[in-house]
Amino acid sequence: MKKSLYILCLLMLFNSQNNAAQDVAVQTSLVMDSLQNEWWKEAVVYQIYPRSFKDSDGDGVGDLKGIISKLDYIKSLGVDAVWLNPIYTSPNDDNGYDISNYREIMKDFGTMEDFDLLLKGMHERGIKLIMDLVVNHSSDEHEWFKQARSSRDNKYRDYYHWWPAEKGKPPYRWSFFDVNSEAWKYDAQTNSYYLHYFSRKQPDLNWESPKLRNEVYDIMRFWLDKGIDGFRMDAFQFASKDTTWPELPKGYEKNIIKYYGNGPHLHDYLQEMNREVYSKYDIMTVAEGAGSSPEEAMQFVDPERKELNIAYHFESVDIGKHLNDFGLIKYKDIFSRYDKEFSEKGWLAIFLANHDQPRMVSKFGNDSSEFREISSKMLSTFVLTMRGTPFYYNGDELGMTNIRFNNIEDYKDVDTRNRYIGLKNKGGDLKAFLEGQKQTSRENGRTPFQWDSTLNSGFSNGKPWLKVNPNYKMINAEAQEKDPNSVLNYFRKMVQLRKDNPVITQGSYTLLDHDNPNVFVFLRELDGKKIMVALNFTSKTTYFKTEIDLSKTKLISTNYKEANFPIENSLRPFEALIIEIQ
Repeated sequence: MKKSLYILCLLMLFNSQNNAAQDVAVQTSLVMDSLQNEWWKEAVVYQIYPRSFKDSDGDGVGDLKGIISKLDYIKSLGVDAVWLNPIYTSPNDDNGYDISNYREIMKDFGTMEDFDLLLKGMHERGIKLIMDLVVNHSSDEHEWFKQARSSRDNKYRDYYHWWPAEKGKPPYRWSFFDVNSEAWKYDAQTNSYYLHYFSRKQPDLNWESPKLRNEVYDIMRFWLDKGIDGFRMDAFQFASKDTTWPELPKGYEKNIIKYYGNGPHLHDYLQEMNREVYSKYDIMTVAEGAGSSPEEAMQFVDPERKELNIAYHFESVDIGKHLNDFGLIKYKDIFSRYDKEFSEKGWLAIFLANHDQPRMVSKFGNDSSEFREISSKMLSTFVLTMRGTPFYYNGDELGMTNIRFNNIEDYKDVDTRNRYIGLKNKGGDLKAFLEGQKQTSRENGRTPFQWDSTLNSGFSNGKPWLKVNPNYKMINAEAQEKDPNSVLNYFRKMVQLRKDNPVITQGSYTLLDHDNPNVFVFLRELDGKKIMVALNFTSKTTYFKTEIDLSKTKLISTNYKEANFPIENSLRPFEALIIEIQ
C-alpha cells in the first residue's frame, strides 16, 4: 500500500472516532477499493503471442492448451498479468487482427472450453488476463461486412465507411498494408469503395454508427462477464474519421498519426465506452498508440476524463533500425518528456518490444555472442525500473534474437509481403528491402518460443507455422532454468526486486547526466528513499556525471557476475547498476 494512502486510512479512523462505526468502515472501504481499482499500476504484464508460444497438438500452430501447459512457467516469472494477442475466429490475413467472429475462438487455437480452462488456470495462479480488442476494423469475412456489401440499403451498411463510385474516386487515403498503399478498395457488388487503413481484408468500422458502437459494447461485456481482467485497444486511435474526407496535405506521410489519429469524436467514443462498460468493472484498459505527443497521450488516461487507464505510446519504439539512427540523448528525452507530462496524473506503459517490433536485444542491445546476455539483462533492468507499468514480450526473458530471413518466401507477415510486392511492381531495390527487414521486420519477434534444444525448440512436434530461430539449441528456457546467472533468472530477479521496492513502482523519476550519449542514468525517489539506476547502452566502458556522493551508496543489483563496487562513475559494457543512495 502506498504510504500516503496508509496515512489517509489512519487519519480517517482518527477523525471518525465520534462517528458511527459503520461510517468508519464505509470510508476505509472506499480507500481500499481505490487501491484495488489501480492494481494495474503495480502490475508486470507479460505479452503472449499465442501462435508462437506453445503447440499442443502438432499442427505447428501455438494454441490455448499449449499456453495452459506452460502456466506454471508463466507463474514462475513473477508476472501479474498476461496480455494475449487475438484468439478470435479469423481468416488470418493479419494473424488474427482481422476478426470474423468476436465471440468465438479461432479453431487453430482451440475451443471456448479451452479458453475457460485457461482463464481459470491463470486466476488460480493469481495471474490476470488482458485481451486484445480489435475494433477499428473487422475482417471482410465478418457477417457484418458480408451483409453491408450485399446492398446499399442493408441494415449493416453504416457499420463501415463507403464511397459511391458515381461520385468518382474518393479522396486518397494511404494504407499500412495495401500493395498499392491505397486505403479505398472498389467493390463491384454495390459499385462503391470501402475504406481499409490496413489490409484489403480489414475494412474499417464506422464508429459514427450508434448501432455499431452498441454491438461492440455487447462484445466487451461478453468477455468481461466471463471474468477477463481488461482490454488492450488495438489501433483505436484511428477509429474516429473526418468523414468529410478532406485532401491530405503535402508531406502527410512524414507524420501519418497526426492525420489519421485522434479523429473528431475519438474521445467521445471512449468516454461513452467507459460509461457504458468499463466503469462497471475492475479492469485494466490500455490505449494503443495514444496520439503523437505526451499531451495527446494524457487525454486518453487523465482520470478526470474517464476514458482508459494506461497510455501505450509508440514514440519510444518508432525509431528505425537502431538507436544509432538518432542517438541515446534523444531517446532519453522521449521517456523524460512523457514522464514529466504524467508526473501528477495518468499512467504510462513501459516497453521495448511487442509483436509488431523486432527483438528487444537485436534492436536496443547487442545480440552478438559476446554481448547478448549482458545487454539483454541491461534492457530488462531498464524496463523494470522505470515509472509506469512494464509490458514485457514473451521470449525476451531468454534474450531471443532476430531471425533475419534471407528470402521473401520465409515471411508470412502481410506487411512485409505486400510491401515487397508493391516495391517489385515499381521496380524497386528488393535486395535492399530484404536486408532492411532483417533488422526491422515484425516477423523477427514472432518466431516460435524456444523452450528447449529438442526438435523445433520444443515448440511443436509438427512443422512450425514460422521457422524457428536456428540458435534455439543455445538459447532456450530449459538451459537457462539450470543457470542461476541466465537472462531468464535475471529477469525473475528484477521482477521480484520491483515488487519489493515501492520506490520503483510508485516513486518519482529524475533524469541525470542528460547530455551523455552513452549512458542512461536516472533517480527514483519515494518517502525519503532514493535509488539510482545507471545503464550503459554501449559495448565499451564509459563514464557518467553525477553530483551524488557515490561513496555513500549501497549496491542493490548488477547484471555482472562480479560487482564493480564501489563504483567511480564508470560502467562496463552494457552494465546495469541499481544503487541505493544513503
